[in-house]
Amino acid sequence: MGISQVMPRGTKIVSAESCGISAWTKTAKISVILEDGTRKRYFLKCVTGQGARPLVEGEFHSASAIDAVVPGLVPKPAGWGEYYKGETLIYFFLGDFHDMDFSAAPDPDSLMSQIANLHRNGISPNGLFGFPIPTVCGKMVRTVTWEKSWAKSFTHQLKDVIKYDNETNGQWLEYDAACQQLIDGVIPRLLGALQSDGREITPALIHGDFWERNVGIDMETGETVLFDPGSTYAHNEMEFGTWRCTWAFYFNSPIYMRLYQRHIKPSEPIDEWSDRNRLYSIHPYLNDSAGHPGSFSRQIAHNDMLYLCAKYAPLDCLEKYDPEKDVSVTGAYLPFAMKQLE
Repeated sequence: MGISQVMPRGTKIVSAESCGISAWTKTAKISVILEDGTRKRYFLKCVTGQGARPLVEGEFHSASAIDAVVPGLVPKPAGWGEYYKGETLIYFFLGDFHDMDFSAAPDPDSLMSQIANLHRNGISPNGLFGFPIPTVCGKMVRTVTWEKSWAKSFTHQLKDVIKYDNETNGQWLEYDAACQQLIDGVIPRLLGALQSDGREITPALIHGDFWERNVGIDMETGETVLFDPGSTYAHNEMEFGTWRCTWAFYFNSPIYMRLYQRHIKPSEPIDEWSDRNRLYSIHPYLNDSAGHPGSFSRQIAHNDMLYLCAKYAPLDCLEKYDPEKDVSVTGAYLPFAMKQLE
């Protein structure tokens, strides 16, 4: 299905120009005239290679699910498809174009009310954790098979990024040992507690890649717009793992989480919220490490694993946690490097 085929019948394409910055895709603004003479702009994303289809198909279904719950929170998706350029198969996503300001921080009260609405009303179709089709975070495909256990569902996703990271950066025996103990000991204890001793959590629709570079302010309406979703029905707190990472620059302000928790309280056990947040941050750290060889993210994730293992599943053969490498202690900020795909 070509690009014009996902547009309304009778649409005339006027122009197409490169627009935006993306590490993994090529992006453009498409100006069109609809059959009734109305002018409209679309945002086009094209990608090839590993994970291309789940990236665009997953974004379409993620954006469709989010838009159905909180209209306007993400650009309205128009469709996805594929076409050939010579012998190269190209996958594309098409959605509404928004002229956005990326320099301003979003209003905390309005944004966190919308996010709480998404998490509260984005209900899993079968009551399980997962998603109907594979989705992508960065360029890494998530395993989103349906699970009743959140610990099992998160383990699938963590194993994904550990695998991608090892493929990019190679084996590291001490790191591998910490990864295994995290999976065997920490996750069953820390996340298993959410669904034991009479406690339950409800799968919530999350954006899945919610950080500052995926947020903008619409220049015409002033409303906050999120983009590049790679959703799953998850524990709602997973949404905020990225906010702990070294590249967070306004979502690490406590006002955002405080306002969110006015709508949705931390899950029980409440006193383990910070440790769950640390665990959830390991996923974006390893995703970053896999996508950017040589970054510090792998070392930071390893140290966070050691902290959690020492607290929840001690093992004498593991290295020792180092608080001087802990960004939640040091407050270190490392900007996220992004290059436009040529």
